[in-house]
Amino acid sequence: MQQVDYFNKNQQKTVFSKNETGIAMFLVLWVLTLLSVIVGEFCHAMRTEVNITRNFKEETEAYYIALAGMNSAVSELIKNENAPQKPENSDKEKEDKIEWRVNADIPAIPFGAGQFKVEIGNESGKININKAGESLLRMMTEFFEIEDSEKAVIADSILDWRDQDSLHRLNGAEDDYYLSLPKPYPCKDVDFDAVEELLLVKGITAEIYEVLKEIVTVLDTGEAEPEAGNRGSDSDKININAASPEMLLSLPGMTEDMVSEIIEYRKEKDFKSQSELYPIVGDEVYTAILPYLAYPASISSFFTVRSVGMLNDSLTRQSVKVLVKIDPRLPKKYRIVEWIED
Repeated sequence: MQQVDYFNKNQQKTVFSKNETGIAMFLVLWVLTLLSVIVGEFCHAMRTEVNITRNFKEETEAYYIALAGMNSAVSELIKNENAPQKPENSDKEKEDKIEWRVNADIPAIPFGAGQFKVEIGNESGKININKAGESLLRMMTEFFEIEDSEKAVIADSILDWRDQDSLHRLNGAEDDYYLSLPKPYPCKDVDFDAVEELLLVKGITAEIYEVLKEIVTVLDTGEAEPEAGNRGSDSDKININAASPEMLLSLPGMTEDMVSEIIEYRKEKDFKSQSELYPIVGDEVYTAILPYLAYPASISSFFTVRSVGMLNDSLTRQSVKVLVKIDPRLPKKYRIVEWIED
């Protein structure tokens, strides 16, 4: 009996020992799993923090490279404004020298740990909605796929917004319309101070405004004022040498192929006369766009400069866009009119 009891006790001890070993093993595995999760989460958090820090560093570097490009462009525009007229350079000199011209294809320029790419535009290549006559305003609306009656409303309403009387045109609007709106306001009856005011004008939706804001301006481009009562004279024409691709494409009959040819031509030199444009667009389009284009020897003092900063071995991009006035009479020779960060 004693031997049997001893044997049973040993069996129980063995079972208890195995159970304790299994529990201990389970606890160890559980702790290891928990530690693995904690370590994994910590590594993920650290990796995320490193990526955020790296992205912030790269974005900051790219931003200041873009800023350097903008400052370089402004500096070159000031030099061009002050530089005396020189004879054309040879082909070799043209290849070696970067031409900081309006709408020219300026190559990317190395700077620091990356490079910047600059685009220069000029306000004389846009429609001045404070000077544009009825004909030019109606041409501007032809770009939109809307009813003719809606196009007439936009053109007449712009004219009514800036004139100084309270008599509305056939399709226009004055105080009687604007004061009847859910959120009433009076018709301005004076020139536009900002392009954004177009959103207040009858007939102009947010979608239409998104297109118009790229091709219109309210800034004085330096052209002579039209004669009294004649807002549709030559002063409201578009400078073909400063017109953007979007502006050119809005001209009647203009195709993308024609616009591409004009841009290629301007990379080498500016248009100086109508005869240089004729071979590109042909007789029909030439006749249609003739009333809307000008070929001035000088351009507006207001420039749009867009600079994109890029880093080597990185997809990070940062851009800066400014509207700047270049004037030797200013204390710094220039003045930033508007600053837009993309």
